[in-house]
Amino acid sequence: MKANDFGKTKEDIKELYNTYFYETFKRFDFVAETGSGSYIIDEDGKEYLDFMAGIAVNSTGHCNKRVTEAIVNQCQEMMHASNYFYTVPQVMLAELICKNIGMEKIYFQNSGAEANEVMIKLARKYGKDNFGPNRYKIVTALNSFHGRTLATLAATGQPDSAIQKNYDPFIPGFSYAEYNNLESFEAACDEDTIAIMVEPVQGEGGVIPATEEFLKGLRKLCDEKNMLLLFDEVQTGWGRTGSLMAYMDYGVKPDCVSMAKAMGGGMPIGAMCTSEKLALTFGPGAHGSTYAGNPVCCAASYAQISEIIEEKLSDNSKKLGAYLKDKLTNLPGVKEVRGRGLMIGVEFTKDIANDVKYNSADEGLLITAVRPSVIRLVPPLNITEKECDKAFDILNSVVSKLV
Repeated sequence: MKANDFGKTKEDIKELYNTYFYETFKRFDFVAETGSGSYIIDEDGKEYLDFMAGIAVNSTGHCNKRVTEAIVNQCQEMMHASNYFYTVPQVMLAELICKNIGMEKIYFQNSGAEANEVMIKLARKYGKDNFGPNRYKIVTALNSFHGRTLATLAATGQPDSAIQKNYDPFIPGFSYAEYNNLESFEAACDEDTIAIMVEPVQGEGGVIPATEEFLKGLRKLCDEKNMLLLFDEVQTGWGRTGSLMAYMDYGVKPDCVSMAKAMGGGMPIGAMCTSEKLALTFGPGAHGSTYAGNPVCCAASYAQISEIIEEKLSDNSKKLGAYLKDKLTNLPGVKEVRGRGLMIGVEFTKDIANDVKYNSADEGLLITAVRPSVIRLVPPLNITEKECDKAFDILNSVVSKLV
């Protein structure tokens, strides 16, 4: 749909938004009407190089041909059936995912927050089923982000932050430890702790990669204490960091991993995958979701993941990520450039991230700001060096005027 289809201008659309919407996002000053490859096109035909990629969603680009064809074809056959039936897209997607990431069981959801929510529920049920009623606590990392449902908000390690303010009292059973500090996590665990839950790269926390020593240490700790290791790969999963799932590059297998964002190619879908030892934790009635595993979303996801695998986009992410990170170190006022693959954070010596974000949009580049001094770049995984050069040139021009 376009504004002209309804006889509306950009200003009309903005007025309608202000009339009917809660203002939970500060929107860019244009209408995103179409998308193609690495670009979003506004109501006037202006192109924006999209290094947000729908917040790490459009990993094969906007309106990827393979994904859009899968959606159209599936819509003509079956749009929704419910989970009382076997459906081919759901079953084939389950096989594709589990075989390629070395997991045994899967449960589909509709978003990353829901995938984390069901991962938390599974851990609690496993603890109570196997160790007694008090074994339900989970330790997460400070500065983590796991979602905005009440459980995932409680899991998010940002005490007293704006995203948590006035939503208390929080669901009990969560405590926090310092990221990349194994001793801090050891100290936070007690006899009632059933799981440790972390992001292999903290996204909203400022694009902070875990060290290999830290993740391997958590695996060892969980094995010793009969605890589960849970990885939130909602943002890092499906090629973003240079491997299909980030844990595969670290050589650490979790007991359970959540995913969403890139797996759907733009359609709303998430999932939780587990190892064999958790296979019997959920049974009939233990959990459910009306839309989860929707045939259209699963068909889109099958196309998206197949494209990522067959086109070796994880390798391109690793290669272009290294290229882009090297260029970004030449920006003025840079304190640090960090990340893995095409999940990159640039920290400046001044709190200019928000200005960089909106000024860059004015110049035709879309990025996000995740901390007052940190911008995040998560472009499509099939970008080119030429597009990286263009992004750098815009950032260089914008940042030079701010530092």
